Amino acid sequence: MSLDPTTVEAVQTVDAPSDTRGTATTHAPLVSVIIPAYNVEAYVEAAVRSVLDQTLADIEVIVVDDGSKDATGEILDRMAQDDPRLTALHVQNGGAPAARNLAIDRARGRYLVFVDADDECAPTMLERLAQIMDRDGCELAVCGFEIVTTTGYGNGEDSGDSTYVEVKQVPDAVYRTADEFHRASPALFDSNMFYPPWNKMFLASRLNDLNIRYRDVFWDDFPFVLDYIRDVQSVSMTSEPLYRFFRRRADSETARYRDGVFEKRETENNWMHDLYRHWGMEDDPTADEMVSRRYIERLVGCVANECSPKNPKTFAQKRAKVAEMLASPAVEPALASARPRSTKMRLMLVPYRMHSATLCLLSGMFIEWVRGAAPTLFAKLKATR
Repeated sequence: MSLDPTTVEAVQTVDAPSDTRGTATTHAPLVSVIIPAYNVEAYVEAAVRSVLDQTLADIEVIVVDDGSKDATGEILDRMAQDDPRLTALHVQNGGAPAARNLAIDRARGRYLVFVDADDECAPTMLERLAQIMDRDGCELAVCGFEIVTTTGYGNGEDSGDSTYVEVKQVPDAVYRTADEFHRASPALFDSNMFYPPWNKMFLASRLNDLNIRYRDVFWDDFPFVLDYIRDVQSVSMTSEPLYRFFRRRADSETARYRDGVFEKRETENNWMHDLYRHWGMEDDPTADEMVSRRYIERLVGCVANECSPKNPKTFAQKRAKVAEMLASPAVEPALASARPRSTKMRLMLVPYRMHSATLCLLSGMFIEWVRGAAPTLFAKLKATR
């Protein structure tokens, strides 16, 4: 599942930086932090500052300004002049996967961490994860994180916006063999530990030896993580929530509807089944239930996406798309295997078990109404589904 080497070469050729600010030292740092940035002038300084102010000082920070049209690049250049650990690369817009891959190729650290330019790290994040990597000799260290939902553009409780904070964490654990990790993985996926790359510390030599890079796909985070854990031998977890992921509804309002989301979710479901086949767990009931429930929950999200006010389709066209979703060969077995964990989710699935495109669409319209009218309430309901 790794990115083909020829693709990586093409990415390097297309996205060679036109300008570089910051002076790299000859000393190879312990940790390289990679941040792609595109039109994030309101957040990027706080994100980068949360990395530069870490308790672990032996780091380099590579921020790739991916052709921003706002002041993102200027902010990064100013910060790079003040701290030689920060390198700002300016490239033509090629997307986050290409930006991250360019930075991976330039990184010199033993360990790699990825941060989004509108999020923030706890001050001890890098130190704690590096300690775990050194202590356990593992190939991957994973921490808990916070999902901060705000109604505006701010950075949490001090912004004046309505805010809801959901903490995602699992107990401390060390999985010293691949089999131990595989058996624990359904619960770890259920806790959202293995979807994003940003709550993790990766072994740089493993990324390079296996030529694991970000794929040029929509939502590139998840396949990157799947590629890395596919044959990983040792993983360590800490319950500490050391990363803050911001979900700002004021931003998402302008880009809520996305065409092709269902097809993307179908592909992700195939990836999950492929992963567990590779691990020899295709008949494991716990893994099958988790994958099935994950698929059905995302199917509900796909229907809600069709109900977005940004979707230009007519009601009839939306209903036809939902009927197409319900006809997928993956839906019936997933509904049979999934065991929803809340009463509201069991009720939400009634129209899906009835195979009623109209009722599914109406429930999706209600979900979208709640999301728009009461975003923090929506976040709470989603967290307890």
